Amino acid sequence: MSGRIWTVPNALSFARLLGVPLFLWLVLIEADWWALGVLVFAGLSDWLDGKLARALEQTSKLGTVLDPAADRLYILATLAGLTVRDIIPLWLVAVLVAREAAIVPIAPITRRLGYSGTLPVHFAGKAATLCLLYAFPLLLLGDHEGWAATAAKVIGWSFAIWGTFLYWWAALLYWEQTRRLVLAGRAGPPGPPPRPPGESDPGRPPGETDPGPPAGDPKGARTPR
Repeated sequence: MSGRIWTVPNALSFARLLGVPLFLWLVLIEADWWALGVLVFAGLSDWLDGKLARALEQTSKLGTVLDPAADRLYILATLAGLTVRDIIPLWLVAVLVAREAAIVPIAPITRRLGYSGTLPVHFAGKAATLCLLYAFPLLLLGDHEGWAATAAKVIGWSFAIWGTFLYWWAALLYWEQTRRLVLAGRAGPPGPPPRPPGESDPGRPPGETDPGPPAGDPKGARTPR
C-alpha cells in the first residue's frame, strides 16, 4: 500500500465526495431524479475505484480513508435530506448516528497502540453500507404516488431495517478487532491489525480461515509481517 495521493481511484473518490453537497441540495429542492442520478454515479464510482486500485496496483493509504468516508457522508447527507422531508423518522436517524458515535473511540485506541491507518473493512460493514445505499433511494422514490412508489417504499424499508442491523453488527466486530489489538499489544510489538472473527486470511486459499495463534502463545501475539 503506497502513500500516493494522485491516483485514478483517489480521483474517483474525490469526485464522489464533491457530489455529497450536490446530492443533498437536489434532495432538499425535491429534484429527486437528479438526486438519484448522483447516487447512481456514487455507487458506480465506489465499485470502480476498488477495481481500478487492484488492477492498476494503485492501492493507497489515502484511498482506504476516502472510500469509507465518502460512503458515510452520503449516508449522513441522505439521512439529513430525508428527515427534513419527513420521509424517514427521527428514531432511525438517532439509531444510525449513535452507531457512528459508538465507533469513534476506536481510532484513538488503535493509534495509541502504534497502529496507523484504519481497521480492515469486513463483509458485514460492506453489506450494511450497500443495504443502506439501496434503501434510501428507494424510500425517496416511495415519496411519490402510484403502485411503483408503494413497492419502492416497502422494499426500501426492508433494506433499511437489514442495513441498520448489519451496521450495528459491524460496529461490534470493529470493537472485537480492537479488543484483540489491545491483547496483542500487551503481549508484544504491534503486528498487522487482526481480521474479524471467521474471515479468511488474504494469504490463505479461499475458504480456509485463520487457525488462530500458535500453541504456546495464549495471548494471541503475532510476529509482525
